[in-house]
Amino acid sequence: MAQPLEGLTAIVTGAGRGIGRAEALELARLGARVVVNDFGQPGRAGTGAASAAPAQEVVEAIRAAGGRAVAHTGDVADHQQAGALVQLAIDTYGQLDILVNNAGILRDRMVFSMTEDEWDSVIRVHLKGHFNTTHFAAAHWRARSKEAGGPVFGRIVNTSSEAFLAGSAGQPNYAAAKGGIVGLTTSTALALAKYGVTANAICPRARTRMTEDVFAGFPAPQGGAVAKDGRPDPLAPEHVAPLVGYLASPAAAGVNGQLLVVHGGMVAIAERPRIAAKFDTAKEIFSYEELDGLLTPYFAERPAHETFAAAEVLGLKHD
Repeated sequence: MAQPLEGLTAIVTGAGRGIGRAEALELARLGARVVVNDFGQPGRAGTGAASAAPAQEVVEAIRAAGGRAVAHTGDVADHQQAGALVQLAIDTYGQLDILVNNAGILRDRMVFSMTEDEWDSVIRVHLKGHFNTTHFAAAHWRARSKEAGGPVFGRIVNTSSEAFLAGSAGQPNYAAAKGGIVGLTTSTALALAKYGVTANAICPRARTRMTEDVFAGFPAPQGGAVAKDGRPDPLAPEHVAPLVGYLASPAAAGVNGQLLVVHGGMVAIAERPRIAAKFDTAKEIFSYEELDGLLTPYFAERPAHETFAAAEVLGLKHD
């Protein structure tokens, strides 16, 4: 019986550890040939000497299981290196079919304390990194579609975060980058649909070196997604990977421009923002006094610290 991703080539960025590693292994298990990208820096802030070891270890694990994989250790936030990553997939396996953007770093700080470099570096790796690989993959699919005279197969799975949905007060750079990724995803979904390409974003919750502080109070059972004693770890990255495998598959042809939250055996589909209230001026143009008379009472009836963030939707609470 053919595997759902058999004959397809996938790139997974940031695949040396954590969620990206689980995704690369799952795509390979489903039959894809995988280009494992990881810059290999040991620090979650994007610091320390780069190493080829994390990417190569995942490649070896895929090969040991009977799959096909090759490593790429470039920086996806560098435009030329991102182009080289896409070209490696094409040169090695003939074409690119699936792009999973996962690479990222953290440099948390309150907005009043954050430095320019802390802002720029996180936006660069997350948002620009997603754009760079998407740009080259989209150009590849567009060229193939023109040559074929019709749609081709292409899948993009981007990585957003609940930090975007819930605000995340101590992560203005990260939340902004993850919100930008959702905008990039929906724009890409509209632009590439006619070429046969879908683009979706996920908000994964998992225990990785990126979230070790967030989930410090929730010790992990030993043994991965399901421990030897039968206790599941709802924060294991292995819970995220199957959704990525599905979105990368032919079965998900009708899923495009969506945002999905995933963790611990749960997948939630987020709705686009809806208008909560609407006010029209009684005159030709609003005045300050009229807006005061309309908006002040409206917001006075809502919770004092309520924001646009969707914390309540996901069962999260602000302090």
